[in-house]
Amino acid sequence: MSTKMAHKGSKVSKKQHEMSAEEWTIRVNLAAAYRLMALYEMTDLDATHISARDPHDPNRFFLNPYGFLFDEITASSLVKCDQDHNIIDSEHEINYAGYTIHSAVMAGRPDVNCALHTHTRAGMAVSAQKDGLLPITQTALRFYDNLSYHDYEGIAENEEEKARLVRDLGKSQALILRNHGLLTAGRTVGEAWVLIHDLEKACQSQIDAQSGGGALAVPSKAVCEQTAGQYAKYSGGNSIPGERAWPAHLRKLDRIDPSYRS
Repeated sequence: MSTKMAHKGSKVSKKQHEMSAEEWTIRVNLAAAYRLMALYEMTDLDATHISARDPHDPNRFFLNPYGFLFDEITASSLVKCDQDHNIIDSEHEINYAGYTIHSAVMAGRPDVNCALHTHTRAGMAVSAQKDGLLPITQTALRFYDNLSYHDYEGIAENEEEKARLVRDLGKSQALILRNHGLLTAGRTVGEAWVLIHDLEKACQSQIDAQSGGGALAVPSKAVCEQTAGQYAKYSGGNSIPGERAWPAHLRKLDRIDPSYRS
């Protein structure tokens, strides 16, 4: 499922001093998100992806190099792609299924600057349930009226699926790809990260609650709507969830292994 897309420019990855400060910052943040995925055991070997938009060109975005484990990703190893199937200034290949999904989100949602996709056990389990994510925990209610579903169409190698994926995502910040996994869409890397963290936690809690075999307590529709409104209020305007704590996540990674910054 790799692709040898057309290459533009040098095959040698750019060094920090050859990039703008804005691009390097995005690369560092994106590499950090990959390391956090590994740290919190939300990876699927070298499968699944996180993308971030190029700050200088909205039609370009960064993806992980195919064949790298997430704890190997660095700022300089990330691959810059465009919407015309070109790889910009990288010697690495990418996973075409990942490109299909992330290029669709980046093209169809100009408000999104980072998309994060997982194949976790809990996420896949909930994606296989007909009723999807249930509003049975406060964390799940963060996604009440802010979560969409996309039916499974096989491995995402069909360009025609992109339009349907964007249609199904709509204006939501989270998407459950049925029989597949989870996806979150954020204005920043930090927001996409906190959304996937909470969506994963909600899925894990649902599987745990169901495994107990007892009847589930479901809040009333009014309470669900009220709680969703509270979450929306906290994330409105210039207040972006995840941003306040993002530097703390970077400090944690720096204590463990700062090589993601290289």
